[in-house]
Amino acid sequence: RKQEQINIASGGREASIQKSEGERQAAINQAQGQAAAILAVAEANSQAIQKIAAAIQSNGGMEAVNLKVAEQYVNAFGNLAKQGTTLIVPGNLADMSSMIASALTIVNKGKGATDVR
Repeated sequence: RKQEQINIASGGREASIQKSEGERQAAINQAQGQAAAILAVAEANSQAIQKIAAAIQSNGGMEAVNLKVAEQYVNAFGNLAKQGTTLIVPGNLADMSSMIASALTIVNKGKGATDVR
C-alpha cells in the first residue's frame, strides 16, 4: 500500500515535470517562430527599399515618385471629405499645384534636388 502511494506520487511528479518541460519548449518554439517572422519581414522591407531606391535612380524614376506623391495627396484630400460632415479644404483650392509642389519639395530634398516641377 505504501509503495503504491510512493509510485503514484512519483508518477505525478514525473508527469508534472514533463508537462512543465513541454510548456517551456512550446514557449521557446513560439518565441523563435516570432523572431524568424520579424527577421523575414525586416529582410523583405530591406529588399523593397533597395528596389525602390534603384527605381528612383533609374531614368524617369523621380518623375514617377512625383506622380505617386501627387496621386496620394489628391486621394488623401478626397478622403477627408468622406470622413464626416465637416469638409476641410485648403485656403486656396485653385492652387492645388502649389500644395503638391510643397509635398514634392520634401521628396526632392531627400534626393538633394532643389527644383520642383
